[in-house]
Amino acid sequence: MTRMTRRTVIAAGAAAAAAPLRAQGSAIERLPIWPALPPGGERIRVRDEFVKRSPDGPPDDIAWPHVATPMLNVVPPGQSNGGAILLIPGGGYARVAVGRTGSPQAWAFAARGFTVFELLYRLPRDGWAAGPDVSLQDAQRAMRLIRAGAAKWRIAPERVAAIGFSAGGHLTARLASRHSQRTYEPVDDADRQTPRPTVAGLFFPVITMTEPSAHAHSKRELLGGDVTPARVARFSAERDLPSDMPPTLVAHAADDPVVSAANSLIMFAALQAAKIPSELHIFEKGGHSLPLEEAGKDHPWPGLFERFARRHGM
Repeated sequence: MTRMTRRTVIAAGAAAAAAPLRAQGSAIERLPIWPALPPGGERIRVRDEFVKRSPDGPPDDIAWPHVATPMLNVVPPGQSNGGAILLIPGGGYARVAVGRTGSPQAWAFAARGFTVFELLYRLPRDGWAAGPDVSLQDAQRAMRLIRAGAAKWRIAPERVAAIGFSAGGHLTARLASRHSQRTYEPVDDADRQTPRPTVAGLFFPVITMTEPSAHAHSKRELLGGDVTPARVARFSAERDLPSDMPPTLVAHAADDPVVSAANSLIMFAALQAAKIPSELHIFEKGGHSLPLEEAGKDHPWPGLFERFARRHGM
């Protein structure tokens, strides 16, 4: 396990600006999303730590069980279409499965012309004052920071989607449905921006905290021992969807052995009941993932999301 202090991470970010990390031939920018200590951390002593996801895996195949310095990886497009995507990875709220050189999913959407921002977010397990809302704080801040920097990154601030995977799908669903919830006090001019995504994509997402469909690991990490009915309802992402929730696409594999596809069915039913423009795809195979390739051909899910997103303002 590798530990990194906030000073080390920020210094590394500055070094990256001078000598950028490179993947697939393009430069990666990495930046902290808060200008100083993130909100609610005055009494905690958490440090950034990452572990390899597999002993024999690639060097950048890592996950973060503790996050003190929330970051964005900025994956540039080959030829920009003016749109941006906030990509929120999973990890069961026990860790964040994101590297430092851009995930294959990020590069796939960058190849389609989107500037992709991968989020390394804080976790409830580390004792932040916001508790289960700490990850939502970071997601809201990331959306605002992206829009505030639209001119720098040459994107249209009205064309910023959010997509999430597994527990990141739960966080994306909450970002989309709780965009009006004030989770922290403004810290700078970036916080004048709206955190509402233009479009949302939820891929093999954790959604509900209710039984029997709840993902037990995510529920435990998010809620701890406080599983009162009111708390379970509050953090079930399908509950109380607002009329201004962005158009949302949901996709899952029927054979997912980790997060039941019932989560996606529950979410789609809630979206339809709330009259939110929405689309659902249940693929026969895929496990707890949706691959970029299948049988030597491109898997359809990125194209399906892009088509849906363009239909709704992207």
